[in-house]
Amino acid sequence: RIQIRGFGTRSAFGIREIRVMLDGLPQTLPDGQTELSDVDLESIARIEVLRGPASSLYGNASGGVIELFTEDPPEVATAESRTLAGSFGLVKTSLKGGAVAGDVGVFVQGSYFSIGGYRDHAAAYDGTVAAKLRWTPADTTRVTFLLNAFDGPLAQDAGGLTWSQARANPRQARDLNVLLDAGEAARQGRVGAVLEHRTGVHGLSAYAYALYRDFDSRQPILPANGDGAVAFHRTSPGGGLRYDLSAPLAGRAQTLTVGLDAQGQQDVRRRWANVDGARGALGLSERETVQGVGIYLREAVFVTDELQLSGGARYDDVAFSVDVAYPAGAPDASRTFGRWSPAGGVLWTVLPWLSAYVNVGTAFQVPTTTELANPDGPGFAPGVEPQLSTSWEIGARAGRADAVEGGLAGYVLDVDDELVPYETGSGRTAFRNAGRSRRIGVELDAQARLAPWLGSVLGGEMDWTGSFTAIDARYRDYVTPAGVFDGNDEAGIPPWQVYQQLAWRHPAGVFVALEGLFVGGFFVDDANDARARGYPLLNLRAGLEQAVGALRIAPFFGVQNLADASYAAVVRLNALGGRYYEPAPGINVYGGVTIAAHR
Repeated sequence: RIQIRGFGTRSAFGIREIRVMLDGLPQTLPDGQTELSDVDLESIARIEVLRGPASSLYGNASGGVIELFTEDPPEVATAESRTLAGSFGLVKTSLKGGAVAGDVGVFVQGSYFSIGGYRDHAAAYDGTVAAKLRWTPADTTRVTFLLNAFDGPLAQDAGGLTWSQARANPRQARDLNVLLDAGEAARQGRVGAVLEHRTGVHGLSAYAYALYRDFDSRQPILPANGDGAVAFHRTSPGGGLRYDLSAPLAGRAQTLTVGLDAQGQQDVRRRWANVDGARGALGLSERETVQGVGIYLREAVFVTDELQLSGGARYDDVAFSVDVAYPAGAPDASRTFGRWSPAGGVLWTVLPWLSAYVNVGTAFQVPTTTELANPDGPGFAPGVEPQLSTSWEIGARAGRADAVEGGLAGYVLDVDDELVPYETGSGRTAFRNAGRSRRIGVELDAQARLAPWLGSVLGGEMDWTGSFTAIDARYRDYVTPAGVFDGNDEAGIPPWQVYQQLAWRHPAGVFVALEGLFVGGFFVDDANDARARGYPLLNLRAGLEQAVGALRIAPFFGVQNLADASYAAVVRLNALGGRYYEPAPGINVYGGVTIAAHR
């Protein structure tokens, strides 16, 4: 799971509460759900993260925004292959390359991945393809065509274990998951285009895309308890416009942004009984439709050369409807959610190397089709409402990028009607709203080029990167059929995390990096009766890069979990029967080689 300030921890699958963009196209669907199965990190050049509510520009995102940027077509024709193998049957091969000819450039990347799995019944294999075609007809205009495709025929689900089961044999799978062959298969494709045009103080951008997804899953639900085989066919078109004006206002620099986003989503969903891993009797057939429209405006103006004020607002309207074909006579349903999300902030450049800021933001988070669905019948679950959040943040950044820099931020987050998962008696995940919760947190990050004398002793360069986060996340008002949880910790959110990395690179082409992630223990249920233990995770990676004629050859290897820590890689919040834990592997290794050719 990806989480920002506690948002995203409750996702049953995929990414929730965080808006994800890829090269200007939204990966997040109109209902707020994101799948990244068609994105291979080897095609990604950089990642930008905006923490906290960002609804004034992006909409339907409580935790923040992640923007992914794939590699641009290389000016010099390049081809590169990378092959790695590792513990538990890990194998991955990838190819990428590109070139530029005149005003047209292309970049293509593809990969194949397979793994036997650390646990029983945990095998998976898949393939991805990504392509970028960029046309630059003029200095002021750029058009980018994008294609992403994914085919994952197998991803087995080992299921959650109780604490005693995980301690006795962490590699075992839940017996019911094996009996019913729990797992999933998915296939997805997307094509899109992004237009960017700028003349003087005017900037215009537009995007359009179309997505198709075919999904088939087998859940560990016995036929007597409900429908455990689920499949849907999804289509999703979308588009948007954005205009920026950077003309001075009363002699002061400013930027005005207005925009429109429109997305659609249609799922044809069916559920059958899961009979020993095969489809049994049909239990449900329905067509689910989501239509989302958002309009936004943001203004940022420098009232002095050192002081910038910004403010904006966005209105989102998201309409859900379901047309039930089976069982016969079941009523259709529809729901519409709409809300304004204002935000504002102050940025003060105190000194050339020091800046401070204060931000206030709001977010409007509708339930996804999965969260809104009736878990044990057709239509929508009654009473599930959107989640609303308000954030107050203060922080500062200081330093120089070529020496040392860092940042400090503190925030208070109030969340109303928080969407929380729980497991029904059938074993299916359902969602309900918590009344109110509050999160108070602090974040510290820094990076530095270490002292010159250290570089002179070892040769080469050594860099340090570190971060620390702490959060107190508690329910203020939360009453459920299982009890009153006012004052309890929010499940699934570690109270603190520390990340540290030392990386050394020598001019001869050798590099070594040691990283550590230290995570505090946290509760895994709303009643705060069970916990996941904290753990230290140490990883080492090293390699060598050498030129051999026209080739660049770079062998590498890595050791994961050097301390052989025992911990849960994933927790299943509020799972029935205490099956909260999915154990992670102990010490494991990988290695491979990258070969690149330039022309």
